[in-house]
Amino acid sequence: MQQLRCGTAAGTMLLAVLLLVSSAARAHNITKLLAKHPEFSTFNDYLTTTHLAPEINRRTTITVCAVDNSAMSDLLAKKLSIYSIKHTLSLHVLLDYYGAKKLHQITNGTALVATMFQTTGAAPGASGFVNITNLKGGKVGFALQDSDAIDAMFVKSVEEAPYNISVIHISKILPSEVAEAPTPSPSEMNLIGLMSAHGCKVFADALQASDAAKVFQENAIGGLTIFCPVDDAFKAFLPKYKNLTAAGKISLLEYHGLPVYMSMSMLKSNNGVMNTLATDGASKYDFIVQNDGEVVTIQTKVVTAKVTSTLHDEQPVAIYTINKVLKPIELFKASPTLSPSPAPAPEEEKPADAPKPHSRRHKGTTTPAADSPDDSPSDEDSADKTADDTGSAARLDGWRFVSAGISGLAALLLL
Repeated sequence: MQQLRCGTAAGTMLLAVLLLVSSAARAHNITKLLAKHPEFSTFNDYLTTTHLAPEINRRTTITVCAVDNSAMSDLLAKKLSIYSIKHTLSLHVLLDYYGAKKLHQITNGTALVATMFQTTGAAPGASGFVNITNLKGGKVGFALQDSDAIDAMFVKSVEEAPYNISVIHISKILPSEVAEAPTPSPSEMNLIGLMSAHGCKVFADALQASDAAKVFQENAIGGLTIFCPVDDAFKAFLPKYKNLTAAGKISLLEYHGLPVYMSMSMLKSNNGVMNTLATDGASKYDFIVQNDGEVVTIQTKVVTAKVTSTLHDEQPVAIYTINKVLKPIELFKASPTLSPSPAPAPEEEKPADAPKPHSRRHKGTTTPAADSPDDSPSDEDSADKTADDTGSAARLDGWRFVSAGISGLAALLLL
């Protein structure tokens, strides 16, 4: 028995080491990779300045088409805004792995590959795709999908970690009028129109009719992140929204904004409590950002919403769609599915008729009922809880199965 226990422990330790090695193999840091090659220093600097570097680092199958300092000088000579430079460089990040060997073995001689620019929402149609062509004589060319000619040539492989990340050197910047087009300054950005055009019209209409719109627009200059409920979610919430006082409506809308810019990679690396535009003195109006792999959730004490898509991400403004309206505890009753129930008092200490707790009043309002509409858990919230419980049970059974497998493997190794 003692030998079996030692074997099990050894097997568990071996698995942990293998998982650690596997995780380390998948991780990469584009800034450190390029730092070993000074001819790409300008390109590397702008990956950091435009916040593309962390976006590259969080992806696991990717190719970076780097250009040398001379090619970057040609780009910078155009005096583009930092936002247009980011768009242009994002065209040089392919969402697939292409090492030198794969480039010369492209099926049918050509491949159409999506770029990071295509995922920003700023690339109309297929303007965010690149054609890779295996030419005669071992040469490989790169061109935008709508280009009539080869825009750049493959020069050499810089760094490869199959099939995680490949850094290759191409001869020129891929020219794109769409990517280089002037972008409005944050103060000129039409936040309402942007949200209305991408599935958040109901929320945008409520914001436009409120004094909160000015707060959002003012924060867009220094940094702003918006979590915009999709139309179905906010439309279903409208009866409760209309029952709020004027101050309550403003607070709820401002609760959907952060006074800082947060890219998706920043959201995934900054889990924890976040202050919102509604945070003011004693009124907390904060929530928790949490992620599980690629899924990011926003947790209040009343509801948990999931980030469903990136509507806009250009520093200093990021806008994400969410599947539920964020309900602050300051305006709504806590959900039993999210807040643990207190332990019951001993039988002899229970009062005959214990009064129910009241929600906190908000910003000087005098009618708690108006700012705290009945918000008992909906069928949707209950379904979410059931699904979570089922998932937890499945995960537990999975770990039991893995544990049993490890023990069996260790026992076989010791025979």
